[in-house]
Amino acid sequence: MEYGIIPPEVLLGAYAQGVFPMAEDGEILWFSPTQRGIIPLDERFHIPRGLKKALRKKPFEIRFDTAFREVMLGCAERDGTWIDGVIVESYCALHELGRAHSVECWDADGLQGGLYGVALGKAFFGESMFSRKTDASKIALVALVERLRERGYELLDTQWMTDHLRTFGGIEIGRKEYLELLQEMLRGESVIDSLRLPK
Repeated sequence: MEYGIIPPEVLLGAYAQGVFPMAEDGEILWFSPTQRGIIPLDERFHIPRGLKKALRKKPFEIRFDTAFREVMLGCAERDGTWIDGVIVESYCALHELGRAHSVECWDADGLQGGLYGVALGKAFFGESMFSRKTDASKIALVALVERLRERGYELLDTQWMTDHLRTFGGIEIGRKEYLELLQEMLRGESVIDSLRLPK
């Protein structure tokens, strides 16, 4: 089956305004929560004690951007998913433009978990994560934070806040504060320029 896509310029333009899409019953809906979830990338980021122990064992090989579509499909493997064919194809198109990325946890049995999201300016917008083996998505999140810190990112947007994300130091901020922070993160970033393929 072939799916239409949300044009990349529409998707990135929405993110630049603090808006993101989700599919529901074959329709694309757009959201801008009044309370926005973020994970601070400074010392407030917290790795739970049990996860630190798991990390020392290095149960997975971490890879970036080697199986983007597979990560999206893994994230869609749940009841009531908002990731339909249009969402998959739209973000795969962004990935081909270097604007959507995946973090993957692999072992001898294959892909066991990961996450994906969108990069724009100094902001990374986390979209979804999944696990097939214990701690895989959590380990992917830690790897993401390390990579974002290395590359000078300053905002990790989780869209909604959950109890799970709070264990990592996740907090909520109001829409007005979020939009002000977002514009600071995007200063100097052109959505049009960002669509140009890297040389």
